[in-house]
Parts: sequence; C-alpha cells; structure tokens
Amino acid sequence: MNQPLAYVHPQAKIAKNVVIEPFVNIEKNVEICDGSWIGSNVTIMEGARIGKNCRVFPGAVIAAIPQDLKFQGEESIVRIGDNTTIREYVTINRGTKASYETVIGNNCLLMAYVHVAHDCVIGNNVILSNCCNLAGHIFVDDYAIIGGLSAVHQFVHVGCHSMVSGGSLVRKDVPPYTKGAREPLSYVGVNSIGLRRRGFSSDQIGQIQDIYRIIYLRGYNVTQAMNIIEADIEATQERDEILSFIQQSSRGIMKGYSGKQQVREKIDI
Repeated sequence: MNQPLAYVHPQAKIAKNVVIEPFVNIEKNVEICDGSWIGSNVTIMEGARIGKNCRVFPGAVIAAIPQDLKFQGEESIVRIGDNTTIREYVTINRGTKASYETVIGNNCLLMAYVHVAHDCVIGNNVILSNCCNLAGHIFVDDYAIIGGLSAVHQFVHVGCHSMVSGGSLVRKDVPPYTKGAREPLSYVGVNSIGLRRRGFSSDQIGQIQDIYRIIYLRGYNVTQAMNIIEADIEATQERDEILSFIQQSSRGIMKGYSGKQQVREKIDI
C-alpha cells in the first residue's frame, strides 16, 4: 500500500502487500518482498534487497554508497533477509568491489543508530544494540550480540553465540560462544546463559568451558592450546567450530583477562 506522499521509483520492485508510509523515498533497482513495512522518512537507495516481513523504522537509510575512498561507483547491493527489524536512523552501506554486497541475515534486530559499513556480513538472529558501529569487511556470525555504543574494527570476526559488552572497542576477533568485556576487550567467560536459552545441553556447555579454560586460563600460547584441544578434547561440532575459527583468524583472538589488569583495577578503585 503506497502513500501518495511517498516517492517510489517506477523501476523499483515492490510486492503488493508491502506498506510504505508517508515521506519514504525509494530509488530504482530496489526490491522489497512480501509483508514488509517501511516507516515514514526512510530512504532506500539503489541496490537494496529487502526480504519478507521486515520492518524498517523512520529515518533509516538503506544502501547508501560506501564511505570508502576506494569506491569507484561499481554496482553493488545491500541484502537483508526475512523477519529483520531495522530501527530508527540505522544506516547500512552497499558493498564495494571487494565482495559487491553487504549482507544482513534473517531474524536480526538492528537497534536505533546502528551503522553497518560496506562489505559486512551479518548472520541470522544477530542483535546489534543501540549506536553500535561496524566498520567495513566485518563478519558477525549467527546469534551474536554486540552491546550498545560498541565500535568494531574493520576485518574483525565475531563468532556465533558470542556476546560483547556495551561500550566495547572490538579490535580483535571474538571466538564463538564467549563473552567479551573490559578494556582492552578480553575473555570473561562462556556465554552459558545464552547457550542454555538456545537449547545447548549441559554436556555441550561443559565441553565449551573446558576448551576455553585451556585457551585462556592454563598459561598456554594459542598454538599449544590448539594442539592440546585437538589431542585431548572429543571431536564435536562445537569443538571444531572453535578450532576452525581460531585457525582462520586474521587479526588474532581477544586476549584473556590477566592478573595485572585485575591488580590495576583494584588500585584505580
């Protein structure tokens, strides 16, 4: 249902039951699927692909060109999955020739003032809290949660089922199933509450905790820890996910929370 006060380019492909509120601007080369709602004052620019039953709240800007000086006008897109909610004043930029697309998965929640830069890939069931800012080329895997006012460095990888504390500066990769907090961002435990809510068994969570004790609490370097885990921990999907993530990490994983940091924290208090 199109409002007469909205502008929809004649070449845009809009499903019949999409609701478009007043003062929306939709450019050419845009596709919006069944059941989606586009709130007032939303701007949807060339290259947007919005899935079914999405909600885009007032002031959001989808598929603006990248804020990357290397961008040369190449054709690229923003792809947003089904059942995703994009709250007020979120900005999502198109991809560059690095991948030609920025991707947001299914069932995601991007809270107000989130920014997702070019060539990011956000998985399914991800929550980006208010004012979270993602630089370019970032991967956020399924069920990850990044707290409000966090800033994530380009090329960082945030693993599945992980949780990053609000106000964090994320400079290193965050391994799957973990919680990251403090400054600099450090391992502060396994996201056991989130895992229980999503149906992980006590045995699965226990094994994940055993793996991260070896990585972070036993004094091994990463290579030593990986060798011990491969030799001593039963092969499971979760174990292999962790090992693969660390092996493929280009920026290195976040560090453990050291005793020196704890002493410094007590002195500051």
